[in-house]
Amino acid sequence: MKRILLKLSGEALAGEKKTGFDEETVRGVALQVKQLVDAGTQVGIVIGGGNFWRGRTSENIDRTKADQIGMLATIMNCIYVSEIFRSEGMQTNILTPFECGSFTKLFSKDRANKYFARGMVVFFAGGTGHPYFSTDTGVVLRAIEVEAESILLAKAIDGVYDDDPRKNPMAKRYDSVSIDEVIEKNLQVVDMTASILARDNKMPMVVFDLREQDSIVKAVSGKFNGTVVTV
Repeated sequence: MKRILLKLSGEALAGEKKTGFDEETVRGVALQVKQLVDAGTQVGIVIGGGNFWRGRTSENIDRTKADQIGMLATIMNCIYVSEIFRSEGMQTNILTPFECGSFTKLFSKDRANKYFARGMVVFFAGGTGHPYFSTDTGVVLRAIEVEAESILLAKAIDGVYDDDPRKNPMAKRYDSVSIDEVIEKNLQVVDMTASILARDNKMPMVVFDLREQDSIVKAVSGKFNGTVVTV
């Protein structure tokens, strides 16, 4: 693949601690991404904010403000992960849909393409910049805008199941599933808004377990243990 967009969950980056960062986990991601970059693949990254903030934790907090806190959490994650990537010899830049002073650069497709052409890993932080939209929607939107070939969803589960495997030991994992079936059965690969956006713009996705050895590299090569979401 020439250009991919990798979605990392904040919780996955926290490792066993479930909050904050686990540097060895992040370094493991960095080493895999470096393999891809060195091989000529252009890599964009979106990171969730769940290791710091998950939605409205109190009825006293307005939904819009809660979502703004979540956007800031994703920016903190991208700054941290970007620095670990740099320590492994990669060039990076962070783009956001709103001004963050000198912390980030303002997103535009032209700017992202310029950075990709320079061999940089581009982090897309801050979600869509609007409340009521998740980082799922953010990653699909950015993938479409920058014309990525596929979205790689690195999760804490090894693919898409027809039921919750944590509750149902008989749940079946799909090797391949269409985005239409994902929407029809509400399989929750990404949220419904993101699923419909992916379907309408024919953006395929790959779902795999970040904890598996070399899972990101394997997902790009197609030789992986997970689920392909077709369009």
